[in-house]
Amino acid sequence: MANDTKNQTVSKWCLVSMASIPLVMTLGNSMLIPVLPIFEKKVGISSFQSSMIITSYSIAAIFLIPVAGYLSDRYGRKIVILPSLIIALIGGLIAGFASWKINDPFTWIVIGRVLQGIGAAGATPIILPLVGDLYKDDDEKTSSCLGIIETSNTFGKVLSPILGALFAAFLWFLPFFSISFFSLISIILVFFFIKAPKKNEEPPKFKAFIKKTKKIFNEEGKWLYTVFLTGVYLMLILFGVLFFLSDIFEKIHDLYGVKKGFYLAIPLFGLCLASFITGKIIKGDLKVMKRVLVCGLLMSSSTVIFIGMVSDKLLWLLVITTLMGVAIGAILPTLDAMITEGIEKEERGTITSFYSSSRFIGVALGPPGMAMVMKNYLNASYISAGIAGIVLLLFTLFLVKTDKSKKTKESIA
Repeated sequence: MANDTKNQTVSKWCLVSMASIPLVMTLGNSMLIPVLPIFEKKVGISSFQSSMIITSYSIAAIFLIPVAGYLSDRYGRKIVILPSLIIALIGGLIAGFASWKINDPFTWIVIGRVLQGIGAAGATPIILPLVGDLYKDDDEKTSSCLGIIETSNTFGKVLSPILGALFAAFLWFLPFFSISFFSLISIILVFFFIKAPKKNEEPPKFKAFIKKTKKIFNEEGKWLYTVFLTGVYLMLILFGVLFFLSDIFEKIHDLYGVKKGFYLAIPLFGLCLASFITGKIIKGDLKVMKRVLVCGLLMSSSTVIFIGMVSDKLLWLLVITTLMGVAIGAILPTLDAMITEGIEKEERGTITSFYSSSRFIGVALGPPGMAMVMKNYLNASYISAGIAGIVLLLFTLFLVKTDKSKKTKESIA
């Protein structure tokens, strides 16, 4: 719970409830990656079609996240989060039941995944502005909490391949039903333990909202667009690499089921650990944030180019992808903190929703993009990804400034 003083406290159960949302939504997507080859065999679909099980979830989220952000600014965070989690629950039931009872379930699986994407659109992105609301102007506590939230997100990625493979070992469609179960737990936690601050001011009308949003992008556009593009890039290479690893572990390294899940979790554990540590280090300091961004982009760019070259050497493949995971894990909470602390409360939900939407673009493009290139253009695609990361590093160096702060009501860029 929160009060209106700067030293307000947030209960541990409130923090657990907020952290459960990105955990559940991450499980809802990443848990399916290690079992996509099983889906291909059971449903009789191609690699590209199986990648659409991930992409359909993300496409729905891309378009609806900004709408959810606006609604959360206007009507409140919790009133948007709860119905969204219920929709995600329903989507899991539809996908699971179709896989269980229908002979050709692919279309219904995609419909269920779209509903889950709609649920994700109204749940996960709203957590970032909610954290900012609860901690007001305490940048250090905000950064620390965002680090925990991002760690929960990344911890979900660590658990996902293991749980997905474990559930599928019992019933290949059980991962769909499990998503609904986890969503139910999150619904209960949010309902009872999150006490969002009351709005004392009248929310802006739609025309005023559009005008102010344009003004923010005009004034803060340089660093905001850099952050958005970095979010797209990180999720693109992360989910592209995970899709590739899920395929290559079976075809080249004879890793299947839960064993494959544990191997997939290794680079994701590095990502999770780096997110947690970074959240503790940055403490609202823009100069530290910029250094983390630069070092993280340099590290991710210099590792991703080698993934295709070492794909037949399991140890080196795990080392390279883990280093890439560490780099991504360090960058993600930094981007969260820059957005949350650099935008005023009234527009925070909307701007963070645009950022979250940009991340889902990367999630949507990664698996199908990798499915199209990994047969003939694998090394070229990874080298291109490395070059793109260097370009973003240059954008960060020149466009993200650290000599201003929002407390002076001036631009940070």
